[in-house]
Amino acid sequence: MTSVAEQVAVEAAELVAAERAKMLAGQAVSVDTKSSETDVVTAVDRQTERFVRTRLAELRPGEPVLGEEEGAGGAAEPGQVTWVIDPIDGTVNFLYGYPWFAVSLAAQVDGVSVGGAVVEPVSGRRWTATRGEGAWLDGRRLAVSSPERLELTMVGTGFAYDATRRTRQAAVAAALLGRVRDIRRGGAASLDLCAVAAGWLDAYAEHGLARWDWAAGALIAAEAGAVVRLPGEDPELGHDCTLAAAPSIAAPLRAALIEAGMGGV
Repeated sequence: MTSVAEQVAVEAAELVAAERAKMLAGQAVSVDTKSSETDVVTAVDRQTERFVRTRLAELRPGEPVLGEEEGAGGAAEPGQVTWVIDPIDGTVNFLYGYPWFAVSLAAQVDGVSVGGAVVEPVSGRRWTATRGEGAWLDGRRLAVSSPERLELTMVGTGFAYDATRRTRQAAVAAALLGRVRDIRRGGAASLDLCAVAAGWLDAYAEHGLARWDWAAGALIAAEAGAVVRLPGEDPELGHDCTLAAAPSIAAPLRAALIEAGMGGV
């Protein structure tokens, strides 16, 4: 399943890269909004998701698909594989020409990711993982970092599209900033989780992620050795918080986030 995820994600990333080239050359891209004026979806998102659905129907016929733009394509039977697609994770980055976005594709069984791939259309980097078999970047095995203490920790995060919630998230970030090395905000959850896997970030925490945001990236982080908490697993951090952290600082970071008000975001 991981090989299928990688194959299809690579093909989809090539489609996104071609559309990006047209956009940068001056071709207009159709843009709509979803939950707010800042929550955008492009025609390329929809085109890419349709492409992925078509390829999965060819390679894995009969298996349900859950996608960001078209929702669920049927309920899975117990033990059956469901494919989870984010056709462009980081659509705002894509729209601005900022090269931090990716195609994310994961296979889940009973809600648990068992194989996945995150592919970057601009760089071509391929992040992959299989449950119980490790995580990889372009054939190189990944391992998380091991900061000695919280003060030396680089933390990634993200912010909601809703302005009121974003303000609360900013307050948490401000409270945390004096206790860690620094904070980064990349704008693509799947890649932030992959960055934890590679040791480019020591940790990542964000509220409000949907299943397609974390399905592949959280598996990659976990298989690289990160402590991972998915939405609903740690109520003290908030009902919809996703956390991935190097084991050496996972506990003190969790405590610091709770103290900073993460649970009330």
